[in-house]
Amino acid sequence: MRHGKVHRKFNRTAEHRKAMFANLAGALITHEQIVTTLPKAKDLRPVVEKLVTLARRGDLHARRQAIAELRDLNVVKKLFDVLAKRYEGRPGGYTRIIKAGFRYGDSTPVAVIEFVDRDVDAKGAADRARAEAAEAVAA
Repeated sequence: MRHGKVHRKFNRTAEHRKAMFANLAGALITHEQIVTTLPKAKDLRPVVEKLVTLARRGDLHARRQAIAELRDLNVVKKLFDVLAKRYEGRPGGYTRIIKAGFRYGDSTPVAVIEFVDRDVDAKGAADRARAEAAEAVAA
């Protein structure tokens, strides 16, 4: 019987799955929009929703739980300082999944997962800052 078997395994060990979703959640929080496969996006959504709800709580224990999940202090800082304030009046439903066709090569369904009221300038901000720093050093 398959009672209680809700999530996909993605042909990975439990540790690998946990690390994969931590990395995907960190990327989504940093860039506020990522492109991934549709099954990964569907399984990532509850992970991120729970993290944003933790951030809305805002206490020290919630912050430590988020650090344990994400393992990146900069991502947790953005989660608690930016996203928690943005979604404080919203009772869930912080992300949306948009189907984006099929990946060339293996025809895997691809999706865009993004925050609902996302900051459009957040995507690629780190790359722009890195490029500007490189130009400043070169000049």
